[in-house]
Amino acid sequence: MLPQFDNTEIAFKYRSNAEMKRANFLFSSMSSPTITSVGMKLTQFAISFKLPVKGVIKKTLFQHFCGGETMDEAAQTAANIGRFGVGTILDYGVEGKESEAEFDKAVPEFIKAIKYAAGNKNIPFISMKVTGFSRFALLEKMHAKIELSETEKAEWQRIYNRIDQVCKAASDNNIMVLVDAEESWIQQPVDDLTDAMMEKYNTSKVIVFNTFQLYRHDRYEFLKVSSDRAKSKGYLLGAKLVRGAYMEKERTRAAELGYRDPIQPTKEATDKDYDAAALYCLQNLDHLTVFIGTHNENSCLKAAKYMIDNNIDAKTDKVYFSQLFGMSDNISFNLAHEGYHVAKYLPYGPVYDVIPYLMRRAQENTSVAGQTGRELGLIQKELKRRGI
Repeated sequence: MLPQFDNTEIAFKYRSNAEMKRANFLFSSMSSPTITSVGMKLTQFAISFKLPVKGVIKKTLFQHFCGGETMDEAAQTAANIGRFGVGTILDYGVEGKESEAEFDKAVPEFIKAIKYAAGNKNIPFISMKVTGFSRFALLEKMHAKIELSETEKAEWQRIYNRIDQVCKAASDNNIMVLVDAEESWIQQPVDDLTDAMMEKYNTSKVIVFNTFQLYRHDRYEFLKVSSDRAKSKGYLLGAKLVRGAYMEKERTRAAELGYRDPIQPTKEATDKDYDAAALYCLQNLDHLTVFIGTHNENSCLKAAKYMIDNNIDAKTDKVYFSQLFGMSDNISFNLAHEGYHVAKYLPYGPVYDVIPYLMRRAQENTSVAGQTGRELGLIQKELKRRGI
């Protein structure tokens, strides 16, 4: 059956009354761009001057959008949503590191997460960013096709080895790895590295997924190129479809440096390519697995309807839907209720380390047209249904 995305009883069954009231407060606040902007600036100011704001952040944004500070706390959240058929993508949310020691330290953390997930049926995925294992400047140089020094070549080999260690552990433990997309001016080495990992580990089933940001006007064609490459080289493609995360930054840089804006001209163009990419994947499940990561109800309904119309079992291990934890529960839990595979992105880590992620969530909910209003309306509908 097609899911009913306005069923708030199913959507929020896992949330207590206190959690629903907190969600109402958060999304009411984020509905005001002014309050959100001031709040973000105050948070950054407080952190810069080491003011004691951890408790406030943890009890508000952190608890709503993150799984916890530790893997054990994240696993408790995973078990909670797992009761309703929704899986978890463990996402170690620490960002912005730049030293070799930090990159080396990240490898055992990810392998630990993989082994933890292997013993938990609610956690089929982990997520990782190549920038968690590599200097941004090196990726930028490689994308620009500037020749590397011998020292830099050795550095790149260490990056390859780190990613390979994580992917091998995932393959050994039958856990899927989602490699996040990055800014367009460092994406090529990320694609090359992910292609190499898919070729190595996606032989009998999909372990490694590359991410295709369809708000870029060239990514639908790149998806088809990637699919053809996988077929010609005899491996399976893992295709994680998202709209995208760096639009303002991308447009600003393109204008400043005078190159063609990589972002679609309109939201409608993005939606068109996204739905075309999802359809392409659903039509080619013989040699790929698709991960439909979106908060767009229409895109999810189109994909679910295609599956019904073409007798693709909702429980197939070739199709996954996903939304971020703390957002679009009406999509996630109603899809899961109808038997589709769904997994929530669940960041975890020390509160201060995941603040960049939390700032993006606050900004996204303010800037995406209709997002906060839709969330707030559903939350308030459920509060009214519960009589609170």
